[in-house]
Amino acid sequence: MHYEAMAQDALRGVVKAALKRAAAPGGLPGEHHFYITFKTRAPGVSGPPEVLSKYPDEMTIILQHQYWDLGPGETFFTVTLKFGGQPKRLSIPYTAVVRFFDPYVQFGLQFEPPEDYLLADEEEEDAEAPASVEEPGDGDEPAAKVVSLDQFRKK
Repeated sequence: MHYEAMAQDALRGVVKAALKRAAAPGGLPGEHHFYITFKTRAPGVSGPPEVLSKYPDEMTIILQHQYWDLGPGETFFTVTLKFGGQPKRLSIPYTAVVRFFDPYVQFGLQFEPPEDYLLADEEEEDAEAPASVEEPGDGDEPAAKVVSLDQFRKK
């Protein structure tokens, strides 16, 4: 049934809804602001090469005071931020997001990286690593992945 993937998709819907509210007239209410961490090499991520190359794995952006043209779409969002004083446009699929946090209310979500990103990463590692012999029984059952939200809850 792939419940983990369904849960991840549903929680990414929370990120999408929050970005839609932030993009509405009036922007973010009160002191709300977002820290969004995403995999820079995930499929569909685009932005200036000079910016993305500085962050070869993950990048965290902050949407608070200085962001422009926030465009939350159905499968990705776009935003313009300043890097080195220059406005730069980023396009980020929701599947590339690995962490979302609103410090004003101490609400956060953590996601597994996209499966195709993990597969591409493993292929690179396999190309660099020497061949190994698998022991019988290795990999018979995939380990369950549990995402804990306790660290982000108010106490």
